[in-house]
Amino acid sequence: MRDGALLSADLYLPEDVPGPVPVLIRRTPYGKSGNPGGASLDGLRMARAGYALLVQDVRGRFSSGGTFEPYLNEAADGADTVAWAAAQPWCDGSAGLFGRSYEGMSALLAATEGPPALGAVAPHVSGSGFDEGWTYQGGAFQLGFVLYWVLYDLLLTGAGLDSAAEREVAEAVDRIDALYRDPGQAAELLDRLAPYYKEWLAHPSGDAYWRRSAPRESYAAIKVPVLNITGWYDIFLAGALENSAAIPGTELVVGPWSHCVTGGVFPQRRYGLAADEQHLDVTGLHLAHFDCHLRQRPPARESAPVRLFLTGADQWRAFPAWPVPGTRPYALHLSGRSLTEAPGLPGGDVLRHDPADPVPTTGGATALPGQFTGGDCGPLDQREVERRPDVLCWTTEPLDAPLTAIGEAELLVYVTPDAAGADVTGKLVDVHPGGRAEILTDGIRRLAGDAPGPGGGAVAEVRVRLGAIGHVFEAGHRIRLEIAGSNAPRFDTHPKVVAHHTVHHGGDHPSRLLLPLLTDD
Repeated sequence: MRDGALLSADLYLPEDVPGPVPVLIRRTPYGKSGNPGGASLDGLRMARAGYALLVQDVRGRFSSGGTFEPYLNEAADGADTVAWAAAQPWCDGSAGLFGRSYEGMSALLAATEGPPALGAVAPHVSGSGFDEGWTYQGGAFQLGFVLYWVLYDLLLTGAGLDSAAEREVAEAVDRIDALYRDPGQAAELLDRLAPYYKEWLAHPSGDAYWRRSAPRESYAAIKVPVLNITGWYDIFLAGALENSAAIPGTELVVGPWSHCVTGGVFPQRRYGLAADEQHLDVTGLHLAHFDCHLRQRPPARESAPVRLFLTGADQWRAFPAWPVPGTRPYALHLSGRSLTEAPGLPGGDVLRHDPADPVPTTGGATALPGQFTGGDCGPLDQREVERRPDVLCWTTEPLDAPLTAIGEAELLVYVTPDAAGADVTGKLVDVHPGGRAEILTDGIRRLAGDAPGPGGGAVAEVRVRLGAIGHVFEAGHRIRLEIAGSNAPRFDTHPKVVAHHTVHHGGDHPSRLLLPLLTDD
C-alpha cells in the first residue's frame, strides 16, 4: 500500500486462457480462504469464465498487515490494490471490484478514488455510509446488529485474541440477549478488544467522523458502472437504494431477501422459485456486468436498469429507473382505530414506554443472531406483538382492488413526547384475509428530551422513514400501521425511564401514513 503496509491476497487464474485477462477483486475482512466468490457467488465459475480472481484480506485482518479500523482505509487500500493488480503480467490492465456487505461498500469507497484501471463495480447488500443505515437509524443506535456484529466478528476472525479472550467473546455471544438488555455488561470487553465500538457510540450520525468513510460523500467521484443487488428485508436497503439513485449508470436488482436469507424462503413465507438468488443466477448477473464493461461485450439479452421483485404479487417487474417513475404519495389518515383517505375527527392516544419491557423486535430488515435462518428477520407475523397494550394499531377496510406501492413509505405523525424524550417507531403491515399480519417495513425517529419542541412537552410533527417497499396489497387484504415507543433489541431503548407520549390525529394534527402509489400501471 502507499504507506508501506503489506496486504495478503490469493490469486486464481483461469486455465487454458492465453494471454493476460481482466481481474476481479474481492477485498474482505472475513478471511480470503474458502469460496473465492464469497457467500453468494461461484468464484470458480468466474475464473473459468476467463477472469483472474484476486481475494484479499483487508488491512489488519488474518494474514494482512496493519491495524483494522472499519472502513477507514478501504478507499486508499482498494485503489492501491487495483493499481497493483492491473500492472501484473497476468492482467490485461482492466479491473472490477465486487463483494457483499462490508466488501461491497469497500468496493464503492475504492471507486471514489478513481483508479484508472477500474472499469466496473458490483456491491451486493451494501450500504451508502457507516453511520445512518449501518450504526444508526433515525437517531437511534442499531444495537441489535452492531453489538452482535462486533462480537461475532471478533470470534470469527480471532483478531489476535489469546485463548482467554476468545473464551470471553464466545461467552458474550452466548449471552447476547442479556447484553441487549444491559449493554454496559460488555463495555470493558469491547473497550479492550474492539475500541472502535466506543468511538461509534461517541459520534452521532452525520458527524465528520463518519463522513470520511462514506460513499455517499463522494458520489460525483464514482465514474464507473455499478451493479447493485439488494433485498427488501436487508438491513442496508436504504443505503443501497441511495447509491442507486445517486450514481449514474447503476443497474439495480431488489429481491425478497434479507441480509443472509437469499433463497426467498423464510420460516413463515416462501416467495417461490423465481425469488431464489441462484435461480436468478446472481453469478451470471455479475459476469454479464463485467463482460460488458471490462471486455466491451454486448449483453446476451437486453436487461432493464431496474428489476424489482414485487412482494404480494410475488413476481419480477422491470422499470426504467429508481425512484420508479409514475408514483405519487397516497395518504391514509389515522382516524379512531382506522386508516382512511379522509382525515378523521380530532383524537389522541397515550403511548406508554417501559425500558424494562420494550416492544420486542419481530422480523423486518434486521440482522440479529437468527439472521442466518431467517428466524429473526423478514416477513414475520405481527399479531402477537400487536396484542401488547403499548402498541397502537390503525387498519383500513379490506381493499376492493389491488394497490401497488413502490418506493419510500413514510409516517407523518403528531406527538407530544414525554419530557424525558421519546422514540417513535412505525411499522407497515399487510393483513391477509385469514388474519396474518405480515411486516413489510418499519422505521424509527428519536426525539431528545428536555428541549424546546420535540422532547419538551409541545406537540411535535415527526417524520418517520419507514423504508422502501415494492409490494402489491391484493384485493381483500388490509393495510395496517403500528406505532410504538420501542423496537428492541433492533434499536437501543430511549428514554431509560418509564415515559408516556400522546399520539394526536385528526383536526389540526392530521397524522397520516404516506405510501408511494404506482399510478401508471
